[in-house]
Amino acid sequence: MQDTRIVSVASCDSHCLALSAEGEVYSWGDGSCGALGHADGSARAGPRKVETLARVESVAADLYTSAAVDDRGRLFTWGRAAWDEEPAGLGYELDPATEYQLTPKRVDALLGDRVVGVALGYGGFTMAVTDAGAVFSFGISWRGALGHGLSTSEVLPRRIEALTETGRRFVAVAVGDNHSLALTEEGHVYGWGGGPANGHGQDQRTPQLVTALAGVRVLLVYARDVSSCAVTEKGELYTWGVGMPNCFNLGHGIAAAQLTPKRVEALSGVNVAAAAVCGTHTLLAGEDGVVWGFGRWAAFGLGLADALSGAGGVHPTPIRNLRVRTLP
Repeated sequence: MQDTRIVSVASCDSHCLALSAEGEVYSWGDGSCGALGHADGSARAGPRKVETLARVESVAADLYTSAAVDDRGRLFTWGRAAWDEEPAGLGYELDPATEYQLTPKRVDALLGDRVVGVALGYGGFTMAVTDAGAVFSFGISWRGALGHGLSTSEVLPRRIEALTETGRRFVAVAVGDNHSLALTEEGHVYGWGGGPANGHGQDQRTPQLVTALAGVRVLLVYARDVSSCAVTEKGELYTWGVGMPNCFNLGHGIAAAQLTPKRVEALSGVNVAAAAVCGTHTLLAGEDGVVWGFGRWAAFGLGLADALSGAGGVHPTPIRNLRVRTLP
């Protein structure tokens, strides 16, 4: 892909997606559940273009499913159709005998809405936000992750009424294993689903304002596994949730769970512009282009001993020879 300009990537345990500047999607990894988007369902050791997609603006990937949004605001999904007879967040009806959707299929239930963002949860659910500021969810409602007040699964997209009732316009969503976050245009964060990564410290079946972030204006939210993070307009990084044992993935100097958002004080001298967190480590980029990491050493490219073996990046560490010129 050395002659292709890539503008964003999405990766998970099983596969990867890459989006080019021309709106083409490339995929590689495990294709056994159809998550690569190729009709033959085969695995790929290297990138292959998803032929049925064009003019794509964003992509998402998680475990056995993938998603893409094109320049017309249409949402496409593909991959595994169900988990233990529960719908796995594709957003449309399939023949009961169909195990996988091998190629991208448009989510027709959202054709009346222009989708601007999508996030996929490990537990088989999907969150989509529209240009009107509405949030829709579908799939399996692990611990209330869909935000409808129940643990009932949804085959088709359903608008989250509790967010609509706030009167706020939502601009971004993020999801982990079984929790969800939504960001308003004013910089307020709402969280729900399984705790502690929802920001409330306990399970929450309907969206609620994350009060620990009420005093700051958030520009970015990110979630993965059972961890979450937020970047504020002042360049501050907040993290919360829990990681794998002894991974120190939240940056607070201890490996214990953080039930509510807490600022990473060790970054007080860094103006953070972007960040991503997962169960083992966190990566972030400053406005000066310097990339930092903390948590499991091997996971963020330093090639040193793992946190799991008794050593690790307890505190943020700059990654040498790496600079970010264009931030998402």
